[in-house]
Amino acid sequence: MESRHPHPPVFALDRRGSFRKRRLVRFPSLVLLTLLCVVVLGRAEDWPQFRGPTGLGYTTEKALPTTWNAATGEHIAWRAALPKSDGAYSSPIIVGDRVIVTCASNQPVTHRVLCFAKADGRALWDTAIEPGPWILTDHRGGYGAPTPCSDGKQIYAVFGSAVIAALNLDGHLVWRQPIEPHAFDVALGSSPILFRDTVILDCDQTGKTSHFLALQTRDGAVRWKAERPAQSFAHSTPVIVQIAGKPQMLVSASNALQGLDPADGHILWSCAAQGDAASPAFAEGLVFSDSGRGGKAVCVDPTGNGDITATHLRWTIPQIPEGLSSAIIVGGRVWRTHSPSILKCFDLATGKIVFAERISGLSPWPSPIATANGLLYFACAGKTVVVKVAAPLEIVATNDLGEEDRASAAVSDGHLFIRGDKTLFCIGPK
Repeated sequence: MESRHPHPPVFALDRRGSFRKRRLVRFPSLVLLTLLCVVVLGRAEDWPQFRGPTGLGYTTEKALPTTWNAATGEHIAWRAALPKSDGAYSSPIIVGDRVIVTCASNQPVTHRVLCFAKADGRALWDTAIEPGPWILTDHRGGYGAPTPCSDGKQIYAVFGSAVIAALNLDGHLVWRQPIEPHAFDVALGSSPILFRDTVILDCDQTGKTSHFLALQTRDGAVRWKAERPAQSFAHSTPVIVQIAGKPQMLVSASNALQGLDPADGHILWSCAAQGDAASPAFAEGLVFSDSGRGGKAVCVDPTGNGDITATHLRWTIPQIPEGLSSAIIVGGRVWRTHSPSILKCFDLATGKIVFAERISGLSPWPSPIATANGLLYFACAGKTVVVKVAAPLEIVATNDLGEEDRASAAVSDGHLFIRGDKTLFCIGPK
């Protein structure tokens, strides 16, 4: 499927949180770090992976609704019933005119990939995937945490039974591969990402069996496997960005924040840190990372080589409490939610706290989305909070769809797509 926007516009964030259009050829990697189009997978208006086209939560949208109401139907374009899922929920992705979600149950163990029409929510297909070799005895994480990804031609879905499958856009299975070894901690939580003609999965796990795995998109054959015995388990999703004109895969590992070469998985640099559940944030030439389960946060200049702890570590925060979402960098600040319903804002240059506010009902699960008109959406099927990219904190709106709040939202063509435990919602004009 050929992109309708082969040369998407480039936007950078100013310190007020607004995006301004720039010419790509005049600006090197520093501007690329804050782009919405660092890595474009599929069409410009698609949301083809966890946290969108860049994996960082940015969208070029400027006119998303800020208010909606499930009871009255305000700004509910459509809603579609979802089958029962157990444990954590993957987030929806958007591929052309289709919305893709995965569902998984514990007893019996079932894995499904479902497709809905983006325009009206009609169910288009529902494909069952044969479970993999790992049968969970601890169901805290469940089988359905990873969000699928797509290159616009195929959909790549990972499930917690240690299996990855590729489907075409009509829902037909192209290939299926078990993930070996599969000594994950509690669950497999990392979502797949794409680089060129490979789909990459972070398989950091227990028993010194951690590794990165890259499979060929055409047939699922192993392109490369990078062993990582020094790393323990993690559930975060890597992010691919451009550093000095070259691609780097940013990884929040168990004991380090790392930059890897996505072509073969070898480690370019490493900084002592605590990683686990949260994905890295990246903008203005700096990487922010924290565990997601509580612990130290770091901000790193990713231009070094080898162990850069002593040379490229900009600042640290001794403790950020648990919040299983990921941070985002907007307007020269790091924005981070954590329990109990706290939104914190840090200065990116210094790490100094700008504000910390408790917002009643704010969920620490969904990762935020930054729009091109200076808004931040902490959007989920529970209570969504929309704020301005500004200090002091200015809340624009709050909305509650009344369902489970664990999945992050997707964005496409002026609409938000939000997955609850029972319903897939399309929020926007009908």
